[in-house]
Amino acid sequence: MGLGPRLDIRQSQQLVMTQQLQQAIKLLALSSLEVETVIAEELAKNPLLEVERDDRGEDRADPGDAGDEAPDVDDSLDHFGDGDGALDYDSNEAAFETDSVADLPMAEAGEAFDFDRLEYRAHSLAEHLSDQVVGLGGEAGRIVEAIILELRDTGYLETPLEIIAMSLEVSVEAVEAALGVVQSLEPAGVGARDLAECLALQAKAADRYDPAMARLIENLGLLAKGRMNDLRRICGVDEEDLADMVRELRGYDPKPGCIFSERPAEDITPDVFVRETKKGWSVELNPDALPRVLVNRQYHAELKAGAEDKDSKAWLADHLASANWLVKALDQRAQTIVKTVMEIVKQQEGFFREGVGALKPLTLATVAEAIDMHESTVSRVTTNKYLICDRGMFELKYFFSSGVAAADSDEGASAVAVKAAIKKLIDEEDKILSDDALVKALKDQGYDLARRTVAKYREAMGIGSSVQRRRQRKMAGG
Repeated sequence: MGLGPRLDIRQSQQLVMTQQLQQAIKLLALSSLEVETVIAEELAKNPLLEVERDDRGEDRADPGDAGDEAPDVDDSLDHFGDGDGALDYDSNEAAFETDSVADLPMAEAGEAFDFDRLEYRAHSLAEHLSDQVVGLGGEAGRIVEAIILELRDTGYLETPLEIIAMSLEVSVEAVEAALGVVQSLEPAGVGARDLAECLALQAKAADRYDPAMARLIENLGLLAKGRMNDLRRICGVDEEDLADMVRELRGYDPKPGCIFSERPAEDITPDVFVRETKKGWSVELNPDALPRVLVNRQYHAELKAGAEDKDSKAWLADHLASANWLVKALDQRAQTIVKTVMEIVKQQEGFFREGVGALKPLTLATVAEAIDMHESTVSRVTTNKYLICDRGMFELKYFFSSGVAAADSDEGASAVAVKAAIKKLIDEEDKILSDDALVKALKDQGYDLARRTVAKYREAMGIGSSVQRRRQRKMAGG
């Protein structure tokens, strides 16, 4: 065998993902807010892209080739009834032929969701407290503002007063006076340096801070251990009075600042509306979730007419291709979301009609097989996407859960439904139910669970054991 260089021909196969395909896959997993950021970046660097304005009317640009005309999308895209078979929708055919998300048929006019329930006012604790001391100037105002800025998200002050006084070059007495002002603000309990002071401030605000309550607050350790006889002796009250005092304390907020958030509120906008109509279930995209991106054909024609050199023509062709790709990728994303949600609604129709108790076990693989997509695609589509229906707003991931055995169903029951059943039993219990008693009660409802499974679900919901619940009831005087 001779030694030396030589050329060999070898044939092999490999999957190569283009950059655009990678970006299209990435778009599927992004939330509407994240996609808006992507769109803003593309608009900034591609002059051929534009967002449709409200006054454009019928003057619309075509995201595909200049001579193509987008076909109408059949009503079967977003409606299906109880007796329907497979959904009459081919994503490969339709996704790249629709002008934009706005072309999808909408539900009956006048049937709009009440979005007032979704409103959230972003307001930090510092801003809330500062609003209450507007007009307090001078040194006192300066110290109060400094203390407000030192508060933790919980509303507690962990910075020693001596440190604050040193940094502001004022006396400790002045800081103590300013802290008194902060502790007089709403919500009651802010500015406290420990739990006992926090509860005491709330008791004072409620005009319930008498000597007996003061001693109870000073002995929170005994209360946590359930040593009620010792507390009755220390506070000098009978069993009924102590139970009333404990109920009062339990109504206070141990972290009063947590009702506010220093971080900007996450404005969750539903991606899809789901409602029942005369035709069946309607699944429609929220037109306000994303801006409608179009290709400005008129501007492209003007630039093309003025492009004479090879580099200018290549630049224009690249930007046109990039603009066309983005519009079509956004349409593909939208159509894929609709198709996935339609299958979710079909699989979980019981939930939309009856509530969480009718939620069935559902896996990504089941939906992927039904809509002829890869499981990873369904996973991306259901990430950071929300639907809103008559029962509220839910992340798409909510509808996927493992199952447990159910006596009246071959499919079993959703773990979410089982948790809801456990919580309902505990919320309505007259006599504290042990985990064994819960197993029996759940079996009577058709759920066949092991004791350790019930305990696992109970702990996952943050519900204490029967011993802990019994102690809590005793502390509350129940």
